[in-house]
Amino acid sequence: MNLINKKVTHKRFGTGSIVEHNDSIIEIHFASESKKFVYPDVFGEHLKIHDQSVAHSLEEIIQKREMARQEEEWKKEEEKKLQRKKHELRLEHEKLMKNHKLHPESQMVFWCDNEEQNSSLTEWKVFSGEIKSGNNKGKPNKPIRLHQNSAVLLTSIDSGMPEKERRILGVYMVNEEFIGKLCEDGYIPAHSKYKLQLTEQESDQLLFWQYYVNEKAPEKMTWNTGKYRYFDNMWMAQILRDIASFKSDQEQELAQQFFEHFCRMNQIIPQELQKPNGALMRNLA
Repeated sequence: MNLINKKVTHKRFGTGSIVEHNDSIIEIHFASESKKFVYPDVFGEHLKIHDQSVAHSLEEIIQKREMARQEEEWKKEEEKKLQRKKHELRLEHEKLMKNHKLHPESQMVFWCDNEEQNSSLTEWKVFSGEIKSGNNKGKPNKPIRLHQNSAVLLTSIDSGMPEKERRILGVYMVNEEFIGKLCEDGYIPAHSKYKLQLTEQESDQLLFWQYYVNEKAPEKMTWNTGKYRYFDNMWMAQILRDIASFKSDQEQELAQQFFEHFCRMNQIIPQELQKPNGALMRNLA
C-alpha cells in the first residue's frame, strides 16, 4: 500500500503528511518537524488517516496483525503448558525411578496372533489391549508392573496345536524411559539395544511351558483369556540364559550382554540361577 503524501492527524503533533514508510516504520512530516513511528501500530488510537478507503485497508491490516499476534501468544502459552506438563512428568518419572521396588513378577509374556507376529518383531512394540468393562471401558490397559527391569517375551501357537507347543518368537527389554504406571496409550516399546528375534529352528527349541508354571495348577498348561501374563523374573532370566547358549557370532554376544544386563537390573546372580522347571518339565518328569 502506497501511503506517501497521505494526510494524517496525530493527537499530539497535529496534521501532517506521510513522507516515507516500509513494513515496520512510517515517517510523517508535521508543521515543524518530522517524526518516525512504528507501522502500522501507530494507526488507530494515536494517528488517523484522512483518506477513508485507505483507512479501511489499514484497519484490515491492523486486525490481521492483531490476530496473528494473538495466535502467536496462544502458541507460546500452549508451548509453556506443554513444557510444564513435560516437567511434571519428568519429576514424576524421576520419583518413580528413585522409589521403585523390584516386583518378583515384573516380566510380561505376550500372545502374538498371526498379524502381530510380524509387527511385534519389526516395530518392536506390543499393545497391551483395552479395558473390557467398567468406567474405563475402551481405554488402554496400563502395564503397571513393567519398569526398566522388565522384559517382554513374544510367543505364539500354531492353529490347532495344543497349548504346550507355545513357542517363543523373541524377547526385548522395555525402552530405557518406559514406566508402566505412566503408559497412557498401552504400547510397550523396546529397548534401543536389547532385543532378540529367534529363528524358526531356535523357536522349536524354546517352548514357553518349559519355564512357565501356574503355581495354583502346576501341571496344567492353559492360557485361557487375555493377550498377556506377568511372570517371574527368574523364569525370564532362565529364558535369556538359554537363548544366549545357542545363539552364535554377533547375536551370541548381544544375547549374553542382554542376559547379564537383565540380571543386573533384577538383582539376580547368574551363577545361582536354577534349571527350568515349568509345567512342561514337570509333566515329563
